[in-house]
Amino acid sequence: MQINITQHDTVAVLAITGSVDSLNADALTQRFAASISGGDVRLVADFSLVNYTSSAGLRSLLGTVKSCRLAGGDLRIAAVQPQVRRVLEIAGFTSILKIFPDVRHAVESFTEAA
Repeated sequence: MQINITQHDTVAVLAITGSVDSLNADALTQRFAASISGGDVRLVADFSLVNYTSSAGLRSLLGTVKSCRLAGGDLRIAAVQPQVRRVLEIAGFTSILKIFPDVRHAVESFTEAA
């Protein structure tokens, strides 16, 4: 798994590549936490290159969205691949997470909400 971060005004976009599983979900959680502790509470996770997530990945997303919302922000997910979206749907995460078709729409949703 690789994570590349770019800043779009007040929104940090974390582009994640590869699988998110029990071997690397803690690294993802720590990267999210570092962004939040650094003041970035408006996060977009670009899942366009994520081909699999396990329950460990789901826990990372859930913990991060809670932390962001407690800090007045949010975690939004962009460009989820069908097989990952199916996992999110089965786990009930589509009612918790805001999912957008691409990064641009996810970033713009923060502006629209302001």
